[in-house]
Amino acid sequence: MNPLHLSHFLVKPGTRASLRDWDCEECGGLEKPAGEAQLASNLAALEELQMKFWANRSRALLIVLQGIDSAGKDGVIRRVITALNPQGVFVHSFKKPSDVECAHDYLWRVHSRCPAKGEIAVFNRSHYEDIIVRRVHGTMDPETAAKRCRHVRDFERMLTDEGTIILKFFLTITKEEQLKRLQDRLEDPTKQWKFSIDDVNERQRWSQYQETFEFMLNETTTDDAPWIVVPANRKWFRNLLVSEVLLRTLAELKMQWPQPAEDLSQIRLR
Repeated sequence: MNPLHLSHFLVKPGTRASLRDWDCEECGGLEKPAGEAQLASNLAALEELQMKFWANRSRALLIVLQGIDSAGKDGVIRRVITALNPQGVFVHSFKKPSDVECAHDYLWRVHSRCPAKGEIAVFNRSHYEDIIVRRVHGTMDPETAAKRCRHVRDFERMLTDEGTIILKFFLTITKEEQLKRLQDRLEDPTKQWKFSIDDVNERQRWSQYQETFEFMLNETTTDDAPWIVVPANRKWFRNLLVSEVLLRTLAELKMQWPQPAEDLSQIRLR
């Protein structure tokens, strides 16, 4: 089976990446049946690795999912993240800040949702929303946007220094694929609850979003917390790539089951 070359999907620090550098129809040289079989194998392997991660409680893992509307963030959570044991895994989505949250600095609400050691936290949208939405809508000047990118780099550096592994996935689709998915939502009764007129309004800002995404990727990819661009037109490949990064990240920790805290031989005798 073809190994995925993950370096191809990294936004390398110090470079000026464009989303046009990645083909949204990317399939990694695989056909769908082979890709789905590899995904199933990855998820089976992740189950034990995650339990070792939970049992050791020496590191924390933060997964950031970003992308334009309908890029597939929920799909990744349903297909990849829910394959893990829910003990030690939680998902949080950052909506419009409350009055209490607005009374604090913009990262205050984010820090409290970061994972403890042994936990895996998934941010479905994240601390990047404040930069993205305000920059697209013109309510944040370039100087403030650059300053907040610096804040985010420093914040993530602090987390990694304290033992948190950060995986940041940016899901990218074509404008045509987004239209198809929005139309599917509109026509499918099981998906209509997801639909909002805001989806249509924001679609008119496609160019501004693409430019802002590229700004965000280039300004906040670092050696400690690089962005991984996930071509997401093909849902099965999107899920496979995320699972592959997660699998390799946990496998590289070379975790063993922790030793028991008590003398088991004495317990057996009793």
